[in-house]
Amino acid sequence: MGKYLEIICKNNQKKALIPFGRSLAEVFEDLKIELPYQVVAARVNNKIESLNYCLYRNKTIEFVDLSCESGMRVYVRSLVFVLFKAIVDLIPNGRLRVEHPVSKGYYCEITANGEKISFEQLAAIKIRMKEIIEQNIRFVSEDKPTSEVIEVFAKHNRTDNVDLLQTYKNYYTEYHSLDGLPDFYSGVVLPSTGYLSLFDIHPYYKGFLIQIPKRSNPIELEEIVVQNKLLEVFADHYKWCRIMGINNIADFNNIEKGKLRDFIKVTEALHEKQISKMADTIAERSEKTKIVLVSGPSSSGKTTFTKRLSVQLMASGIKPISLSLDNYFVDRENTPLDEKGDYDFESLYALDIAYFNKQLAELLNGEEIQLPTFNFETGKRMFKGEKLKLHNDNILIIEGIHALNPTLTSSIPSETMYKVYVSALTTLSLNDHNWIPTTDTRILRRLIRDYKYRGYSAIDTLKRWPSVKKGEEKWIFPYQENADAMFNSSLLFELAALKKQAEPILMEVHHDSEAYPEAHRLLKLLQFFEPFPYGEIPATSLLREFLGKSGFRY
Repeated sequence: MGKYLEIICKNNQKKALIPFGRSLAEVFEDLKIELPYQVVAARVNNKIESLNYCLYRNKTIEFVDLSCESGMRVYVRSLVFVLFKAIVDLIPNGRLRVEHPVSKGYYCEITANGEKISFEQLAAIKIRMKEIIEQNIRFVSEDKPTSEVIEVFAKHNRTDNVDLLQTYKNYYTEYHSLDGLPDFYSGVVLPSTGYLSLFDIHPYYKGFLIQIPKRSNPIELEEIVVQNKLLEVFADHYKWCRIMGINNIADFNNIEKGKLRDFIKVTEALHEKQISKMADTIAERSEKTKIVLVSGPSSSGKTTFTKRLSVQLMASGIKPISLSLDNYFVDRENTPLDEKGDYDFESLYALDIAYFNKQLAELLNGEEIQLPTFNFETGKRMFKGEKLKLHNDNILIIEGIHALNPTLTSSIPSETMYKVYVSALTTLSLNDHNWIPTTDTRILRRLIRDYKYRGYSAIDTLKRWPSVKKGEEKWIFPYQENADAMFNSSLLFELAALKKQAEPILMEVHHDSEAYPEAHRLLKLLQFFEPFPYGEIPATSLLREFLGKSGFRY
C-alpha cells in the first residue's frame, strides 16, 4: 500500500487522505472542488503555489480562480510568458518590455534591432500565441543554485535576468521554462498553456496592450479604457529613467554608493520642477483660476504635494487657502449605505454636494461664508464662527478623493478650476517581463504610515486594502483623465527606501493570517532591493510623509 498524507481543504472545509507526491491539479480533480471560475493556483499553507506543485507533507490547501487577485496575477504572468515565446519563435532578435498596467490591461513594447515592430508582425505574434495555447504546452519549474540559473540566462542572452540575479541574495532560484525557453518571474505560473482561454492584444499608443479577463467576470475580456494623459505621464517618466540609466532593479542596485546622494538630489529635483511648472501655469491663469482641485488614490502623497504646491504658489505671489471636504459630510443618518448595510463614507454622496457648491459659488462671487466643521463624534455639522472670503491674491486648494468628479463641482464654471491628479506611478521593473504594480508602492507607504502614526498593524492595513481599492476603482480612477495636470509622486529610489521600515512590519503577519499571502508577496519584492541610506532624503521629500522627519506639519 502506498504512502498517504493528510490535507485540509479550505474550499470544502474537509480533511482528506491523498497519495504521497500528488500534484495540486490532481488533488483538485480528486476532491471534485467546484469554483465559480477556472482554477489557476492554490494557497498551500497560505502561500501561492502552481497546480504542478506536488505534495509530500501534510498541508492546508485553498484553490483559487481568476476572480482572486493572486489568481489573476498567475494568469497574466503565464500569458506574458506565452507572448515572449511567440516573439522568440517569430522575431529571434525581438525584445519584449512589459512596462505597466494601464487602460485595464498591460502596456508593452516590442523592438527588433532597436526599432518598433510593425502591425503585421504584431498580428503574427497573436496568431502564434493562440497556436502555443492550443498545443497545451506544460510550464516547467526548476529550483537550482542561483549561479547556475545565471549561466542559463547568459546562454540565452537575457542580460536583464542575469543582472537581476547577480544582485539576488538567495542561494537557490526558481525559474520557469516553456518548450525549452527559460524565463524568470517573481511568482508561480499556470500548469500549461491550455489554461489561457481568454486574451487579446491590440496596437496601443506607441506599442500594444494585452487585454485580460475581467476579475469580476473572468469569462469576458476587460473593456479598454482610453487613458492618454496617464500614458503621457508614464512616457515622460520612462524618458527620465532612460536618461538616468535606470530601467530595472539591478540598474538601481548597481548605482555606486558615492553617487547615491546626487541620484537622490536629481530625482527630488524632478519632482520640484513638475510642481513648479504647475504653480507657474496656475499663476498665469490666476485672474480666472480661483480653485485648485487635487485628487488621487490612497497614499499617493496628495497632502505633501498640496503643501509643496502651496509653497510654489506663494513664491509666485499667490496666497493659497485650504478647504477640507471632510467638513462637508451630510449628517450621519443621511449617509448612504454600502452593500453590507454599513455607512459608505467613501461615496460621493456622503458629501453635501448642494451645500458645497453653494458655498463655492458665494466665495467666487466675493462673498464671505461661514465655514462648517463636521463633528465626527455626533455625526452633525456645526459652526465655530470661522469665516472665509477670497481676495484677489487668494486661491482655494481643495484636496480629496472626489475632487475630479464633475458632480462635486457641478455648478462651478470650469474656467475657474485647475484640476490635478496625483498618483505613485511606478516605472521601475524587476526585469523586462516583470513589472512592479503601481499599487505596491502605495500599499507599502500606507503600511508604514498606518503603523507609525495611526496604530494599525500590518494585518489591519492589508485586510482593509481590497475595500480601499474597490472604492478607488469606483470613485477615483474613472475621473483621472479629467485632470488638467498629472503628478507622478513615485521616486525611483523609494521602494529601496521603504524596505527598511516595511520589512519588520510585514514580518509581524502570522502564517495563518488571511493577510499573510499579500505580506509574503511584498516581502519577496523587497528582497530584490539593496539597503538604502534614507537619511539622505530631504525633509521636503514627499516620502517623508510616510517615513517620518518631514519638514511639513500634517
